[in-house]
Amino acid sequence: MRCPTCKQTLEPGQGGFRPFCSERCKLIDLGKWLDGSYAIPGEPASDEELAADLQTREDREPRRR
Repeated sequence: MRCPTCKQTLEPGQGGFRPFCSERCKLIDLGKWLDGSYAIPGEPASDEELAADLQTREDREPRRR
């Protein structure tokens, strides 16, 4: 298995940062998510689409009290 950030080969059972080789590589990956580097291309959803999706989710899930 290879670290998705630096491509270093990982031995089975190596480290506690799987699938990354180190905390550094894990944080680099997190930074890419947070700055939008891993965005899915396409048009942003409209407010109406977001509201409809939220309503659909609420209809499927039982209310918690």
